[in-house]
Amino acid sequence: MTGRASRGWHAAFVAAAISVFALGFLPLANWIPGGHAVPGFQLLLDGWVSGTAICLGIGAVVAMLARGRFMSALPVLRVPAGVPDGGTDPVSVGIVATAAVLYVVVARWVFSGRPLLIDEIIQVLQARIFASGRLWLPAPAYPEFTSSMLLIDTGKVYAQFPAGGPAMLALGSLARAEWLVGPAAGVISAWAFGQLLVRIEPRLFVRRLALALFALAPLVVFMSGTHMNHVTALMWLLLATTALFSTMRDDSAHLMPALGCGLALGMAATIRPVDALAFALPAGGWFLARTVRSPGRWRALAAAGAGVAVPVAVLGAVNWATTGAPLRFGYSVMWGPSHELGFHATPWGDLHTPTRGLELLNLYFLRLQTYLFETPFPSLLPALAWLGLGSEHDHADRYFLVSGTMLCLLYAAFWHDGFFLGPRYLFPLAPALALFSARAVALPLRHTFARRVTGTALAAALLITLVVLLPVRVQQHRALLANLRWEPDAGLAQAGVKDAVVLVRESWGSELLARLWALEVSRPAAEHYYASIDACKLELAISDLEHQRPDSSGVVVVLQKLAGDSSQLVPAAESVDPSLRQLPGFVYPPRCEQRLAENRAGFTVFAPTLLSRRADVRFIRDLHARDSMVLGDHRAPIYLLKPASSKAGAPLQFYPVQVDSLWSAWRGP
Repeated sequence: MTGRASRGWHAAFVAAAISVFALGFLPLANWIPGGHAVPGFQLLLDGWVSGTAICLGIGAVVAMLARGRFMSALPVLRVPAGVPDGGTDPVSVGIVATAAVLYVVVARWVFSGRPLLIDEIIQVLQARIFASGRLWLPAPAYPEFTSSMLLIDTGKVYAQFPAGGPAMLALGSLARAEWLVGPAAGVISAWAFGQLLVRIEPRLFVRRLALALFALAPLVVFMSGTHMNHVTALMWLLLATTALFSTMRDDSAHLMPALGCGLALGMAATIRPVDALAFALPAGGWFLARTVRSPGRWRALAAAGAGVAVPVAVLGAVNWATTGAPLRFGYSVMWGPSHELGFHATPWGDLHTPTRGLELLNLYFLRLQTYLFETPFPSLLPALAWLGLGSEHDHADRYFLVSGTMLCLLYAAFWHDGFFLGPRYLFPLAPALALFSARAVALPLRHTFARRVTGTALAAALLITLVVLLPVRVQQHRALLANLRWEPDAGLAQAGVKDAVVLVRESWGSELLARLWALEVSRPAAEHYYASIDACKLELAISDLEHQRPDSSGVVVVLQKLAGDSSQLVPAAESVDPSLRQLPGFVYPPRCEQRLAENRAGFTVFAPTLLSRRADVRFIRDLHARDSMVLGDHRAPIYLLKPASSKAGAPLQFYPVQVDSLWSAWRGP
């Protein structure tokens, strides 16, 4: 590499360090009027200062007391010189094995082996559709009784997500163990990263530390225990990166690594296209640059391109069968073109601008400071040191820098705030941040005392993380989304319910949204009307529209007349659902008062019942008088599913319902 190119890369890394500092250490979003904000930044800053001071204080005290005996007593903290490869490293194998155990424990004990976020639930449902040998299911006659957010049910029933993520979960569906897919993908990711490190890092200590920082990072451990498609996407990205560096290191005519690189990138594209694009473009540019310099390498470029094309073609075929166009995803079917990348109006009507994109990146990086390593000091501090102080940035650093930058820019152009267990959109940065952090620890320090303080401070931080910080996070995650952990088939078996119809009592707001969808109101428009119309007025209007059945334009005319300034609305009085809006001074008739009373008595969430495997039991959303459309001549037992009391966390209970009492209640309204 020429001196000019080397200086250019050095400037790029310095610029990256400045950007990471600005995004990860400053509350930029708070300084920009309007838009997103960083809540409690001062508290976060105080935690960084005190946590860092405690670790450094312990390091200084121990280093002074132990003196020369310290490094000999803790040889693991020493940074050895280059160690030649000696086959399989047992320490690395132990790290991957430990990670495997942790991923399984988190999946089963922390997250109950259940899909919790609605994204997970709908992808598991799509996985089971795939496992049954179908791409979609026929839509029911009355979809409002079984509809769900993120589930398309206009003519065909299928998930809004790219097919690759549910296809990976379908492997678990065949074994009735979707919960195993995340841990398995996490283990493969750790193994692939270990193989990559052998190719890019000559120092055994740094390889071991980087692997441990990645595979055992709390963000990676917790995410690997979920059903989220971020885990399988990262697995393919790491397999692709490992194959990429195998190809670049091997100048022979062997094309399998290049083909494998392309195939893995294509598989990642079927799961999370944006993530794959961020890694594929710099990889493709590297292949192309090598081909230009040495035309004989065109076969590797062609092999990689062919590898990408195969899974992408399959994805296009699935899209064609479901959405009607190879390049049209379910996102666009459900939310319209406003869901796509770019700076434009969001599905909710707000304008996504470059400034809002910067605010989102600021939020993501500030969250990484906590959720990545859960250390007392900012998690990005070591990586920042390597970006700014490292003098020899190799091809791996450059590839991760370019792909990571592209990932950040792409997600800055996406309007949604992606948070679940941490900044999930930046999850693919975890391997690079682990590598940069490990290389920062190995940076040579001139003074022996400084090395002792640093080593002891890191050991103290690890101890504080394991003993103090992580147990708190584990308890938080164990309590997360408790109402979605309910397993319908286990609940049916425990209650002895069989050959029955179960009416699921949801919140009044959820019922209103489902009925709007049934009137062919789009998801974004339904959210808008729900937020800008008094709940009771919306209830009465929907009931009239259900009887009149006007076309979609007539529905819009009625709802537009009711939609007003949402700032005039207040949370509904005495309702446990904070999303219900009420117009002050509007007196509710008995029907609306009854809905509020039902809300106060307790409600549950319908989505988990979609995953019931019981063919003899049919779960439907309780829509009160509208239930007569599907229960008019039903002779099987009927149950109402709702919490046993209005207390938070009350167990769900099946209440037998008599048909005569239902008809009596339906006649009232």
